[in-house]
Amino acid sequence: MTVTADRLRSIAAAYTDAWNSGRPDAVAAFFNPEGSITINGGEPWVGREGVMAMAAGFFADVPDMRLICDGVRMAGSRAIYLWTFTGTHAASKRPLEVTGWEEWDFDDAGLVARSFGNFDVEDYSRQAGA
Repeated sequence: MTVTADRLRSIAAAYTDAWNSGRPDAVAAFFNPEGSITINGGEPWVGREGVMAMAAGFFADVPDMRLICDGVRMAGSRAIYLWTFTGTHAASKRPLEVTGWEEWDFDDAGLVARSFGNFDVEDYSRQAGA
């Protein structure tokens, strides 16, 4: 399945909604069952269970997280999903506004096979008061 520009916009809107649902399983549903996400070059979270664990960690840290899709770009079977999230850090109660992106590789079914996510960890830590 080729992911067209229209389909990519639809996937991005639904992915944003999944994050805003606060449900890790909703986020993981966008990934191939053996798919993975790697954040800032760290160890990959593999499979839907791994993606759910990653999302659950973000929801625990920022329980009132609101994600905004800032844009998408496509080249072949790769896409970039640009985002901003806001919320309150659970431990410090400080407000957060963090920007970043995910680079997606799609499988033949139009699911994310690999995601490479990036955001400024130092800025996140500063805002969180860590």
